This record gives sequence, structure tokens and C-alpha cells, in this order.
Amino acid sequence: MKPIISFQQYSFRYKSQNEPTLKNITLDIYAGEKIWIAGPSGSGKSTLAHCINGLIPFTYKGETSGSLSIDGRDPSDLSIFELSNTVGTILQDQDSQFVGLTVGEDVAFVMENKGVSRPDMKAQVISALTMVEMLHNIEQSPYDLSGGQKQSVSLAGVLSTDAEVLLFDEPLANLDPVSGKRAMKLIHDIHVQSGKTTIIIEHRVEDVLQEPIDRIVLMNQGEIAVIGTPDDILSSGLLRKYGLRPPLYTDAMEYAGISLDGVNGLSVPQKLDIPGLKDQLDAWTRDIGKGDPIPTSTPLLELKSVEFGYDKDKSVIKDVSLNVGTGEIVALLGNNGAGKSTLSQLITGILKPQLGRVIYAGEDISSWSIRRRGEQIGYVMQNPNHMITQHMIAEEVGLGLKVRGVAADEIKERVEHVLKVCGLHPFRNWPVSALSYGQKKRLSIASILILEPKLMILDEPTAGQDYHHYKEFMDFIRGLAGQGLAFLLITHDMYLALEYAQRAVVLSDGKVIAEDTVASVLSQHEVTSTAHLKETSLSVFARFNDLEQPERLVQAFINYEKEKGYE
Repeated sequence: MKPIISFQQYSFRYKSQNEPTLKNITLDIYAGEKIWIAGPSGSGKSTLAHCINGLIPFTYKGETSGSLSIDGRDPSDLSIFELSNTVGTILQDQDSQFVGLTVGEDVAFVMENKGVSRPDMKAQVISALTMVEMLHNIEQSPYDLSGGQKQSVSLAGVLSTDAEVLLFDEPLANLDPVSGKRAMKLIHDIHVQSGKTTIIIEHRVEDVLQEPIDRIVLMNQGEIAVIGTPDDILSSGLLRKYGLRPPLYTDAMEYAGISLDGVNGLSVPQKLDIPGLKDQLDAWTRDIGKGDPIPTSTPLLELKSVEFGYDKDKSVIKDVSLNVGTGEIVALLGNNGAGKSTLSQLITGILKPQLGRVIYAGEDISSWSIRRRGEQIGYVMQNPNHMITQHMIAEEVGLGLKVRGVAADEIKERVEHVLKVCGLHPFRNWPVSALSYGQKKRLSIASILILEPKLMILDEPTAGQDYHHYKEFMDFIRGLAGQGLAFLLITHDMYLALEYAQRAVVLSDGKVIAEDTVASVLSQHEVTSTAHLKETSLSVFARFNDLEQPERLVQAFINYEKEKGYE
């Protein structure tokens, strides 16, 4: 059988770099396969994707050696348009992919360029939007949609072509857990129904594995480290070695002394046929699964019965009361549209409550300007492109100090320190445009951290970051909290909340529906389903395997990682 994509001893070096980014890649992908390409930031997986979809050599210039064929042809002999007929790409940043004023126009764009007749075009647009369950949004602007809806429209646009290969670049970025689960199911359903070759590039291990994958390609430092089935990779323990987070339940089993060597069925939490599994896990959780009481701290930020609506007749925030203590890390959880971003704008002063009070350090701050609030409360947006204004990285990080009149020598010293903290020091002399999405996210965080606020609101702080940088950054956040800096984390990442937050506040339809330890909140099925959260795989696994107390496995896992740390 002839592969549809074939790399043979393929290497690529960007024009501006001395060393190749891809080294001796040999990989055959066959028609109809579903492949997951994974690896840490800088591993070369995005460059590999660019070779497949034609951005290399058409947009990014450089030198190649070895061979690459797409559907039996050398992509360098084709135009980018010709190659797009074989490979359709769904980008991480959907906004940059839209060209139409409405959903229907956007999906029809490729067909218009091909001169498809209007009746055929209309039928194909309806068919594509029906497949992704977006037909009722056909007249809407794509920019007004949620993250999950935008991704569905991007997918419909690619489905309206004849592309035999679908390439997904970080398809779960910025999606809440339920939207992410739906996206992976949608990708799988389309893969099964269409038979198209599907290639996924993504960091979120558990989310990708909740639907079947044929092979995992693990990359590291520009080379293919290993290729195998999900069971092969998960039972070998190679994910963490190459900078990825294994499913939490596999970690828990290993922490409890259970060998995973040769075990099948690890891709999703389910009942496993391992002798003594229940007894061993129950004993382990009884030993270290006791929860600590929630520590009390002096309230730094207090919201009291806050109400707000963009329309006077319809409240978006409904009688919300919560507090964040000095040095405390609180996770604000909830589905897209629950009101999390609106709440953060009420705290920072961009919006004004219609009822209730926002109190900071014991003072009602309703009369404070946005600038004054910004000196005490830092806010990092979800999309880094909405925050970045400077051309060079060091200039971006130092801008806040510069406008405040800080001396140049001090600015340089503090910029160097913050860049080291955020893992960006090697790029200090680079232009911002050279950074990846995840690196831009860290840059936007660095530009706020340098101002040394007392409270920071981080909107999806780890989106697009691999496990190594995620852990490095969040360990730093925990260290800052230990020095008294408070954090409100707006996040879809349940594992970030589990590992780093003392408490979780769950928002649904503008109301607080739960407030407790994160382990308790994420083990309550009623809460997670109402708020479209993903119940932690630990508690799901515990129930499948009849453990005495599912919540206790979650707490044991948290306690173990706090005490022992990661290897």
C-alpha cells in the first residue's frame, strides 16, 4: 500500500537559522489513518505540519534534504493552491482563517474560487454545515461565535473542499472541556464517515485520547523519538520523558506501585483487568488521601452580591459573591458563556456592576479608575495577540515600566529576570512575530508580572504550552503566591486547577453554583455536568474500578504530587 504522505530521511533548516529544525524524518502516513503528532514546544511538530500543508516552502523559506511526497507528488513542484486540494488545514487561531462576512459565505469561499455553480455550492455548504451542526448559524458573522463554533465553521470550510488529508493544528486551544470533547468527537465522526486521513497536533493528552487514534508520533528536538499505538506509548511511560502529561489515572496507578507494563486499555478511564488493582488503590488512597482544610487568609478581593447585564432586562452576572485571599490561588471554572470573562472585567473596572460591591483590601473600589486598579490588579487576556503592542520581545515586557518612568538600567534588569522566569530569556532579542502562540502567551504574562501587582487574574494562563513549560510556569506562580501574591485563574484546565488552586469557584449561567476544594468540586457529577466541566479522569476511573471513595483518589493524587513532586 502506497502512503499518502511520505517523509524519507527528510531534514529542513529555516533560512534564518544555523541548525536544522527537522532532522532525518522518516514517516509514512497511509490514506485513512488517524495520526496524533505530539511533543514539547520546539520539538519540530509545527514545522512538520508546515511541510505537509505547504507553508514550507511557500511561506517559510529554507533548505531541505531527503524527500517528501504528498499523494505521490513533491510539494515543491505544486502551487500552494494545488496542494490545498489535497491537504486542508484547520488553524489554531480560527479568526485568522475566516474570509467571509457570514458563516455561509466563509464555507463557500473555496467553491466560489473554483467556479462551482450556485445550486451545487449551496447544496455543499448546507451539507458541510449540517455535518458540523452549524446550519442554524449560516447567517451569523463567524467572529461572533464561540471558540468551539468557530472551529466547527473552519472544519466545514475544509469539508467543502475535496482535500483527502485534514490537518488540525492545536484544535482544542481555548475550548472549554465540553467543547473540546465535542470537537474531538466531531473530528472522529468526520474521519469515520469520510475516510479522510486525519492528522492532529495537540498538547492535551487525555482530550485527544478520548477518541480512537491509530498511531502516535512523538517528536523531540526535531527528530521522531518514537512511533506507536496509544497502548504502546502509555504503558511505556514515554509521554513524560518527551514533555507531555500522561493521563492522571495512569500516574495514580504508578504512584500506588502498580506496573503498567504491557497493560492494554489505558487510553480512556475504564475498568482494567489488573489483579489486585482495587485493593492496592484503596490502600494507597486511605494512606495519603486525606484532604487538608481550606486555609484561611485575609481577604484581598471581595465581590458582594454583584449583578451585571449588557442588556438591562437580562443579567449576565447574577448575585455573585466570592473572595480571593492574600497569597491564595483560586480557580474560576465554568463553560464558555458562563460569565467568567465578564466577571474579570467587573473586577478590573472595564465594566461597572449594576448592583453589589467590589472591595479590594477592605476598600470599595467603585470610584477607582482602570489605571489605578491596574496598578494593584494585573489582568492577562486569553488571546495574547490582543495585548501585544511592541515589535521586539524585550520592549514588550519593559513597556509598562517605561511608561511609568522607571530608569532604563532597572528596566533592563527586571526584564531579564522576568524573561528567565517565563522561559523566554533565550529569545530576548527576537521580534515578537517569531514566537509561537504559546510563547506569546508567556510573553503577555511576563509583561504584567514585571509590574508586581498584588492580585493577578490569569485568563487561560497555560493555553498552548507543553507540559514542561506549563509546570515550570505554574510552579513559579505557586512560588509567588507563597510570597503573598494572590491569583484568580480563569481556566478550562481541570488539572491546573487540581494541582495549583486551593479553592474552586464554579460559575454557570452567571451564578456561583459551587465553591469548595477543587478535588471536591470536580468529583461532583451534578456540578461538572451543569457547568460543562470535565469531571476529573481520576474520579471517573475510580468509579469504573469500584474504589471505595472516588473523591479520595483525587485527593491522594494531589497530596502525592505536592509531597513528592515530579520526577
